Amino acid sequence: MLLALVGCQADTSPTSEDSIPRARELVDLRSRIVEYTAGFRADDPYTPPGEAQRARLAKAVGSLLSGDAQEAERRLAPLGLGLTRLTDTDSGRRYDEIAATGTGASTGWGRLYLNADSAVRWNAQVPHPVSDRDTEALGIRLLEQSPGGALVLAGTHRRAGEDEGADVAHREDSAFHTIVVELQKRGVPGVQLHGFTDSSDRPYDAVVSTGAVETAPAEVAAMADRMDEDGLRVCRAWEARCPLEGTTNVQGRSAQREHAGFVHVELARHARADDGRDTEEAAEALAGLVTAWKSGEPDGR
Repeated sequence: MLLALVGCQADTSPTSEDSIPRARELVDLRSRIVEYTAGFRADDPYTPPGEAQRARLAKAVGSLLSGDAQEAERRLAPLGLGLTRLTDTDSGRRYDEIAATGTGASTGWGRLYLNADSAVRWNAQVPHPVSDRDTEALGIRLLEQSPGGALVLAGTHRRAGEDEGADVAHREDSAFHTIVVELQKRGVPGVQLHGFTDSSDRPYDAVVSTGAVETAPAEVAAMADRMDEDGLRVCRAWEARCPLEGTTNVQGRSAQREHAGFVHVELARHARADDGRDTEEAAEALAGLVTAWKSGEPDGR
């Protein structure tokens, strides 16, 4: 009887076949994501997922994070979403992508990219692609250059739809928030990328905060210090009053509830654009942060 029970228990865990999505593609990862976001417009329609749909999505993401890709596929299909194993032609690295499979409302719900070659230790969040120009490119750069991560990408312009319903940084009824919370429940820290325009009340290149939390762990302080050392003017929200602190950000609030790391980073245009004079320095500091999360060392070294 003991052998029979052990056999039944083994049958309930994902097999190696279960852990691999059925759909597989060879792609240029950066082009795939940039082409997706390039079509976002402020006047696009947007319908958020309902409560039951968000619950189903949460279970699908949970299944994928637990290594059961085929169970994730089963849960995603009724939502108009699919799961694909991607191999990047440039790096050879593999990623699992959750994305819409048709033309329905789910096309505006965004995408998730998980590193498929290692456990997920951190995530980059891009809630305002296109409207916070080039934040999506920065998120892609982190995903490509820092193994062990995930990219959570909003699926429409922040002004799309009605009543600011697509501003996912301030709405809990979104696929974006649902995915981030599932990562937070598993203790995966996240950095959320934003952009701002220059103005007289923002004499900074970067504003760094921890959302609803008023203190900063060592790795976040180290990231801000590195930006400073590289010549960026940084406002640290745990030390001073800063503009754009992100204290009303709903992912920051949920991170506090789930006891997960969360960093809200606002960057000036010249610190996030591909051709910005300070972009390289900002990107290197962010890479140091996610490496620290992966390694457990404050400076990521």
